[in-house]
Amino acid sequence: MQNKLTDRALWAEYWSNYKYEKVPSKTVYDKYLPPLKSCNSFVEIGGFPGINSAYFYKKVCKDVTLLDFYVDNTIVSKFEEINKIPKNSIKCIESDFFLFESTKNYDIVFSLGFIEHFEDTKDIIKRHIKLLSDNGNLLIILPNLRGLNGFIQWLFDRKNLRIHNLESMKIKNLEVIMKETGMKSWSIDYTRKPIVWLEPKPGLMNAIGRKLVKCFSYFIKLFPIKCRLLSPYIIISAKNF
Repeated sequence: MQNKLTDRALWAEYWSNYKYEKVPSKTVYDKYLPPLKSCNSFVEIGGFPGINSAYFYKKVCKDVTLLDFYVDNTIVSKFEEINKIPKNSIKCIESDFFLFESTKNYDIVFSLGFIEHFEDTKDIIKRHIKLLSDNGNLLIILPNLRGLNGFIQWLFDRKNLRIHNLESMKIKNLEVIMKETGMKSWSIDYTRKPIVWLEPKPGLMNAIGRKLVKCFSYFIKLFPIKCRLLSPYIIISAKNF
């Protein structure tokens, strides 16, 4: 069975609608940054166009690498320019993660919105860990589409929902996998602040849907309840020491 739930054509179409963004001042993983500040090298898996790589460049270390099987260097360069980051600061590697052989290990191995696009969650997590240095930190973030966000996708964008492995979002499944990895310490948790979203796509209906969902997102932020149904993300944090 093919492990991937997406292909290059899908991502080429997705990024053709990309709107340039500024690096956020805060992220859902900020609380995990303090113990990472002694790290010297960072790799983001599946991170094009480099929003999180840029964030780590500004906050944590200057040696950042972005690995993705779809990379448009023009977009990355423009993104660096908009965010006042020196050109070519984000080192880009265009490669299929399953074919990629690294001669380097990294102090931080990071992905956001990546592992849920594959059917074999254990395999994809182990491939992340393989890139870690002896004192490495693993940080994997995936959307929680088994709650309110999943319902929003089902209402407005079922095509997008179908390219996500919902089994990968079960905490119990992730705990079993992490116990088998041999990592020295790890935690899995839901993020607290609720938020819902729709992916940007061409068309009036998507634009209307995104505005409605954005308004709803502002409303539910008034109720920062930490629970599976409202939490937008799941965070896996682990240390190799």
